[in-house]
Amino acid sequence: MQLIYTTKMWLKKSETPLAKNAMVVINKIRFFEVPKITLLHKPLYWLHLSIKNTIANGLRIFYWTPLFKSRLQYCGKQFYLYSGMPLVLGKLTISIGDNTRVSGLSTLCGRSSSEITPELIIGNNVDIGWQNSINVGQQIIIGDNVRLAGKVFLAGFPGHPLNAEKRALGLPEEEHQTGSIILEKDVWLATGVTVLAGVTIGEGTVVGAGSIVTHDLPAGVIAAGSPAKIIKSIGENS
Repeated sequence: MQLIYTTKMWLKKSETPLAKNAMVVINKIRFFEVPKITLLHKPLYWLHLSIKNTIANGLRIFYWTPLFKSRLQYCGKQFYLYSGMPLVLGKLTISIGDNTRVSGLSTLCGRSSSEITPELIIGNNVDIGWQNSINVGQQIIIGDNVRLAGKVFLAGFPGHPLNAEKRALGLPEEEHQTGSIILEKDVWLATGVTVLAGVTIGEGTVVGAGSIVTHDLPAGVIAAGSPAKIIKSIGENS
């Protein structure tokens, strides 16, 4: 390995004609491109997509969806799971309503150190986007028509205690660090929003991308920032 590394450095740094010519040949090989032949490659592209989507839909219908539904306490009608299957960790009871869509690139986690079993309740017509992380400390309720964009984090528990010595010992968080999260119906959380334990977000409220919600938000407002603050009521012109 050392010989390979030394040779690479010599080729990159040496000013000798041999090294320069060798780099020219190497770069021609590295960046060689097959020319695009539209009549050949365009049909191949669409054939590739057709095969890929057929396989993905087959796995979704016959494998991932029934597998995931077997983990749920309740699942309503017309549940749509895509991009694989969510990772479910810890103790957790999960109920999902009708016409709900969930990305398989999500993590659903229940607090294992709790004496009670944490509960995740997802309503009707809910969208849970890719790379969402839902950490249920006590209970998380996601109301009807809620939209969670990508990389939303519902932090019902932190996973570690505040005390450094306890944290070093691998002890779990303390009870006062946990709490329920309630997203009332028609809430929309944009990309990268974090909602902390103990927070309720009122009906129809929209939270801007990258915001951190540390306290309750009322119904029918637009909020953003870290911590999230009310910008205006929905329906205002400015």
